Amino acid sequence: MSVNKKSNPKLIKALVKKMSEKRGLQIDLGGGGRPQPGFLNVDIRDLATVDVVQDFEKFPWCLPDECAETVMASHLVEHINPAKFTFINFMDEVWRILKPGGKFMISCPYAGSVGYFQDPTHVNPCNERTWAYFDPLAHGGGLYKIYFPKPWAIIYNTWDVSGNMEVVLEKRKEDKSYLV
Repeated sequence: MSVNKKSNPKLIKALVKKMSEKRGLQIDLGGGGRPQPGFLNVDIRDLATVDVVQDFEKFPWCLPDECAETVMASHLVEHINPAKFTFINFMDEVWRILKPGGKFMISCPYAGSVGYFQDPTHVNPCNERTWAYFDPLAHGGGLYKIYFPKPWAIIYNTWDVSGNMEVVLEKRKEDKSYLV
């Protein structure tokens, strides 16, 4: 039985170390056939352009803790099933692989837009308030306290109800005061 090099933990660790040496690791989640230049391309599909094969709905991921400075997900989060806390677990995994203060850049179709509804694989509609569930200081923390995910700070959040949304989150340190 052959081992897929793109899912071998030892080879992934070596690749992460090598790519981190120059300017800090940047990860493109779901980059598929069009990855961002200079980013580690992680995707569920085993394409020639993919560095690491990972199912984003299986936890934990094969990436090491606090390995990345930046993670981006362009048109990916709308494909992550929100049922059974899968989307919250996804967000917690991104938090785990980011270094303290690391940034998570997200672009996705706005919930309810034609772009959201046109794709039959979209299952997770996100709008401007979705991200408050992950930021313990947003809107008085009321939405965060429903699920208590890993803490993020909303740095940037812009949207067009008939188009796309762009969000930048920053990894916050865990703080017991968020749980009160």
